[in-house]
Amino acid sequence: MGAQFDRRGRPFRDLRISVTDRCNMRCDYCMPADVFDANHEFLPRSDLLTFEEIEEVVISLIPHGLKKVRITGGEPLLRRNLEVLIRMLSKHSLDLALTTNGLLFTSRAEALANAGLNRVTFSLDSLDPVTFERITGKSGHSIQRIIEGIEKAVTLGLSPVRINSVIRRGVNEADIERLIERFQHLPVALRFIEFMDVGNHNRWDLASVVPSEEIRKHVEERWVLQPTPSLHSGQVAQHWSLDSDTGFEVGFISSVTEPFCGDCNRARLSANGHIYTCLFATSGHDLRPVLRNPKGLETVTEQFHTIWSEREDRYSELRAQPRSPTAIYLPRVEMSYIGG
Repeated sequence: MGAQFDRRGRPFRDLRISVTDRCNMRCDYCMPADVFDANHEFLPRSDLLTFEEIEEVVISLIPHGLKKVRITGGEPLLRRNLEVLIRMLSKHSLDLALTTNGLLFTSRAEALANAGLNRVTFSLDSLDPVTFERITGKSGHSIQRIIEGIEKAVTLGLSPVRINSVIRRGVNEADIERLIERFQHLPVALRFIEFMDVGNHNRWDLASVVPSEEIRKHVEERWVLQPTPSLHSGQVAQHWSLDSDTGFEVGFISSVTEPFCGDCNRARLSANGHIYTCLFATSGHDLRPVLRNPKGLETVTEQFHTIWSEREDRYSELRAQPRSPTAIYLPRVEMSYIGG
């Protein structure tokens, strides 16, 4: 079938798969504790796609140009026997990655690598125990567990190992230097992400955004940065190599100040089987009626062809444009639901 293009000429290439909407952190910009509390209703187990259903979706999208799959959550390592899913998907010659907060990674790392995981990305916003606890709701002692996970991933060759850090003004700007100092001896890519208005509960405001350009100039006051070429279209981060012999890189993801909608080639599959064509989408397309009705008239391949060919999302490019006072606001999907 070859590559599938949307209305703006963007090919489909990447699929992010959420395997759970649950998380063992309560980051204030993703799952704030006052919203995702003991009374919050998470998806019932029966609503979650089975591993077999997830694999069926992946197989169905390969003819459309699928090259890369990233397993996300919530926190994906809360899903039991995730290694089984990794092994199932590793049979299909795809770039297979995982995004995790790292709390549960070390004890599962070898099993994941042996199952066929290629790469891993860790989320770590602060190395200061007080700031870390303020952001995540977890004890600052957890930082060491995450660092151990990062070092384990490097040892196992789950390369390139990436560390994502959301920088917010007045919250963790001091961690820009801290994180570089802590990890520059490792062959990892540290990526600073602009605070985005994903979901409905993170109290986003433009004043809290620290632009990537500002972060880069701050880094260059101490270190020499050399730009590295993009590996492919659709790469969301601009990477720079540090003046180091370890292979350490610094990256910048600038969705707010330098939108990259024009190259976006990814779709997202929620834990309960909805396809979303944008991180800022207000609704998705439910694949379960097709997946759970094998005698139906439509296949996942056919349904996705329609979904992608009609796609024209470019929220980040439109964010700064003035809105009509009479515009109707529709709640956006939560980041914890589709994995960021």
